[in-house]
Amino acid sequence: MRSASDDLTARARIRDAAIAAFARSGFDAVSMRAIAADADVSPALIVHHFGDKAALRTVCDDYVVSVFTDENHDLMGGPTADRMRAALNDLDRYAPYIDYLARMLTDDSPAANHLFDTMLAATGDVLEAQRSAGLLKTMSDPAMTTLLVTLLGLGHVVMRGQIARALGEDQLSPAGLLRATLPTMELLTHGIYATDAFLEGTRAAVGADAEPRPTETDRSETDDSEEER
Repeated sequence: MRSASDDLTARARIRDAAIAAFARSGFDAVSMRAIAADADVSPALIVHHFGDKAALRTVCDDYVVSVFTDENHDLMGGPTADRMRAALNDLDRYAPYIDYLARMLTDDSPAANHLFDTMLAATGDVLEAQRSAGLLKTMSDPAMTTLLVTLLGLGHVVMRGQIARALGEDQLSPAGLLRATLPTMELLTHGIYATDAFLEGTRAAVGADAEPRPTETDRSETDDSEEER
């Protein structure tokens, strides 16, 4: 009789095999039988654990997103030298998930939309936590800023080949990541302009109000205050 631990091991093995296969060949080109062969299980066991291939993809999507967003990293602090070295030395672990995101995000499908929406929401959660901790500047449009930060992160993944061509090295290699880390943090922390002239000119051109758009937390706090009154 198969034990519960055997079931869990088989489920994880199927998931990991599916992630690798989808990353390598794309969702449509991979069969359940091929995944079963890679995972050394029967196709029936995949159906037992996941139902169908679409449901298996959803599990893979959620797992890959969790790898990048649910790790026990200190989101309230900066990328210390020790944490940076740990990440650079662990690229082999993340490589299959990076390849998966690159392949699956470019699908023209509801599943790709769901994957992107999940990444966007996870980024929003991180920024909201940092905003609540007083680590972020006031934003004119928090939702748009969250989208731009998400695109900044995913651009390295989706445009990996083009970036490697421009830089002459894989941007997701240890050398590439090391080269990109400081300029990225400079951009997020200080921006690139030494003057407010461009910002003020843009505000005047688009008619932007001085008051920033409220975040979801701001709205919630306002509603609570109104209820107390």
